[in-house]
Parts: sequence; structure tokens; C-alpha cells
Amino acid sequence: MDRLALMETYVCTVETGSFSAAARRLEVGQPAVSKAIAQLEERLQARLLLRSTRGLTPTEAGQAYYESAKRAIAMADEADSVVRGVSADLVGKLRVSAAVTFTRLHVIPHIKRFMEHHPQLEIEVVLDDRHIDLLENGIDIALRMGNLGDSSMTARRVATGRRMVVATPAYLAQRGVPQKPADLVHHEAVVYLSDAGGATTWSFERDSAEVSVTVSGHLRVSAAEGVRAAVCADVGVAIVSEWMFAPELARGTVCQLLPEWSLPTIDVWALYPSGRLASAKARAFAAFVEEIMMGEGAAPPVEAQD
Repeated sequence: MDRLALMETYVCTVETGSFSAAARRLEVGQPAVSKAIAQLEERLQARLLLRSTRGLTPTEAGQAYYESAKRAIAMADEADSVVRGVSADLVGKLRVSAAVTFTRLHVIPHIKRFMEHHPQLEIEVVLDDRHIDLLENGIDIALRMGNLGDSSMTARRVATGRRMVVATPAYLAQRGVPQKPADLVHHEAVVYLSDAGGATTWSFERDSAEVSVTVSGHLRVSAAEGVRAAVCADVGVAIVSEWMFAPELARGTVCQLLPEWSLPTIDVWALYPSGRLASAKARAFAAFVEEIMMGEGAAPPVEAQD
């Protein structure tokens, strides 16, 4: 078995957690997988996997080799794609990291179309509102929202959307409809504990006027799904992206407040791991998300290197 085939077998074994599961995915016999791993360990003169009754776990050397092998396989796939000159032949696995609510509402409903266009591509979507380490988790592309900070990763903005204050009609019937930003100090705010720490000072603009309001509330939530649930349960008002409540805004079960005032916009970025060329698979998925968001009225994309 050549070196690249050994790498692919090893990566598959680590990701599936057992020889038998890797054999099923690779459509070979289990002895062939076990033999390939033994051959690889002998060639490298290092133990790569620890075997126990609970399955297989990479050693420290094995984890480092797994991450390097993943990059090598991705680069080999990219070289094949360049020679073929087509993107319709994408094959292998694509691991995507993305925020739960945004992906559930705006990506998953359309993903069948992407899968039908690339039938040989296996997609794993890791849903997490946290900013996980892309290399450590074997992520090919991440969809992240908001400010990237001092990231060293290559990034592509795929959409820009509005942010707004929302509440339910039932909540507004109890507490009244705010007529100006200052009225929000008398309302119960549901605060999203994003990576920014959950800001309670909200800044508004209208024409040349700027107003900042410090709100307060008894509920702070660490995930967007929790903010959605709290607002829909008539708990209070919240600042959200228009994407977060798109179905409710369309149905009228949640209302936009202070529509004549604007808030800072929010971006959706496609990020690629530092030190790795963006694969054809990752670029195709970024273009797919961009197409979805453009269809929903988002701003055009830009390239950036932070």
C-alpha cells in the first residue's frame, strides 16, 4: 500500500474509532485495515494508536500525524481537482463548523441541493456556537458570525445582515412598545452571552444622530437557541441578527422594534484553518452558503486576510 493510501486508512481509522468501522467506510476487510496501521507504525517507528476495550485513541505522536496526514490528503485532493479542472467531482469528507441557529435555519434546509450536486462528498456539520479550534478538530471550513478579532486564519465574508431589537406581541402588550431607544431601559432585556461577553450597552443610529442605551435584564443566555426560546416565551426584548428570527418575523409572531433606528451590521465569514490551503471542497461550500445568503438579500462577499 502506498504512503497516501496508508495515510487515508489511518485518518479514517482515527475518525471512526475502530478498525471495523474504518473497514466498512473504506469497503475493505478489517484485517486489511489492521495490517495497514501496523505497516504504518513500523515504517514510522512509532506507536500511533492505543488499543483498549473502549476503542482506539491516538497517542501524542498519532494525533500529530493525524493532523498532518489530513492536510496532506486535502492538498492531494486539491491537486487532483486542479488537474481535472472541474468542481463537480468533489470527493471525500468535508467537516464544517457552524453556529447552531444560523445553520439550522439557513443552511441545512438547502444542503440537499449541495449534496445532490456533489454526490461523492461526505459532509459532517459540527454545530457549536463556540469558536472551536479548527486544526485540533479537523475542520475544513467554519462559518462564524461577527467580529473576527485578530484571527490569523484566511477568511471570506459570505454575507452581511442587519441587527435589530425584537420582542413578541404578547410581551409588548404587557410592557408597552418602545418609541425611542431610551425607552429600552424600562424593558427586560434577554442578553446573549456571545464571545463578546454579552454587551448590555446598545448603540443606535438614525440620520446623523447616535444614541447608546444601557439595558438590564434577569436572563443571560450562552446560546442563540436559548435567546430565541426566551424571546418567543415573552421573556423580554433582545438584539439579534435578522437571520436568527427570520421565520418568526415573517409570520409576525415576533416584531421588530424601533425600525427607524439602525444597529451595527453583522457579518458571516467562511474561515479556513491557518497554515492550510483552502481545499476545493471548502471553497465550494463557501460559495454555496454565499449563494444562499445572496438569495436572502445579503450584501456581496469580500476576501480578507486577517
